Amino acid sequence: MNKEEQVIMGFRDVLNKMSWLNKFKMEEELKGYKPSEVHCIEYIAKNADSNVTKLAESFYMTRSAISKITRKLMEKGFIESYQKPDNKKEIYFRLTQKGKEINKTHEKLHKEFRERDKTVFEQITEEQFDSMLNFVEKYSKHLDEEIKKQEIDNRSE
Repeated sequence: MNKEEQVIMGFRDVLNKMSWLNKFKMEEELKGYKPSEVHCIEYIAKNADSNVTKLAESFYMTRSAISKITRKLMEKGFIESYQKPDNKKEIYFRLTQKGKEINKTHEKLHKEFRERDKTVFEQITEEQFDSMLNFVEKYSKHLDEEIKKQEIDNRSE
């Protein structure tokens, strides 16, 4: 296996381990909530004027799939929709008090996970962080370009 394959396999392995470790605590604390719902709540909490288009782009999902999730979240009372006075066409979302409580629980869990993993990050130098962040940024930009190509190819079919 070459270094490129080792990096990809390493990323996948780390993500799988994090998911496995975090899963039990997440399921226990956020029982009854789907991960897609929790992540949608998290996005709305962190991004003002969230709408279906922004959510779909962020999660690489269709707008209809996001509409279905947001409809369920509204039915459950976690988010509410609103419009701006100067734009009656666009519908935006914000968290209700119930949604804010779910997000607070989710943030608390992430803080626990960061605390658990802190010992590793304390050993990383600034140069190592910079190098890793540079790589992740380059790879992410490359994947963005590939996604755009895929979207163009799919539209032309």
